[in-house]
Amino acid sequence: MRRLARRDVLRAMAGALGCAVVARPSSAGETRIGTLIAGASALPTVADRIDFISHALLGLPYRGFTLIGGPHKREEFVIRDDGFDCVTFCEAVLAAARVTRPVDFEAALRRIRYRNGWIDWRERNHYFSDWSEFNIANGVCRAVMLPGGVAIDKPLTYERGLEPRRALFTAIPRASLAAHSDRLATGDIIGFLSERPGLDYFHTGFIVVSPGGRLLLRHAAQSRRRVLDESLARFIARTHVKRVTVLRPQEPWVDSAVV
Repeated sequence: MRRLARRDVLRAMAGALGCAVVARPSSAGETRIGTLIAGASALPTVADRIDFISHALLGLPYRGFTLIGGPHKREEFVIRDDGFDCVTFCEAVLAAARVTRPVDFEAALRRIRYRNGWIDWRERNHYFSDWSEFNIANGVCRAVMLPGGVAIDKPLTYERGLEPRRALFTAIPRASLAAHSDRLATGDIIGFLSERPGLDYFHTGFIVVSPGGRLLLRHAAQSRRRVLDESLARFIARTHVKRVTVLRPQEPWVDSAVV
């Protein structure tokens, strides 16, 4: 066993301290997530559980800036399911779909939101390219690749307090997404690339395949002020999306074993 470096010890201590500070929703919100986890636990796949849980949250309000922390402010681990922005909606649903007991929800959410599960502002996946990279690396998701993928190399400067750097990933042109829509599945997480300088993505949500094969986007929409379903094609046309990425959530290797 290797000797722990001082940096490792300090980071572990920071994570432990962070775990002690949890900003929670109302008791009604806690009852909601626990009930949904229990209701979804008998469903056979993570995609089924995502569909069940996300559908139950339709109509809840959009809430931005719910996470607490900054480059000079202590990070607090925020847990709420009474309102979401686009990323926290995906995080909460995905975490709930990966466990069968409400008691395991916090650990699942921490693993998805933070690199290595450490509760620290600099360990939070601020950019969706980071969110994707680290949730692929930890086995929570895998990338869905379609023909015509385009290599993206973009400088990231949007998040104040983080050092500027470059994002490197592969994106799917909208024409390829439309041509190969039969390869998409309910529960897939779709990210929409931003044309804004310094920013990688501007939005994310879940894909839902309707019984007739129509693709819907289930998301927390700031413009509509709530969680809703809408036509994926219509959203792409309305927001002039040129490229996307798609992730497919994976089944947990061990039931409720999330740390």
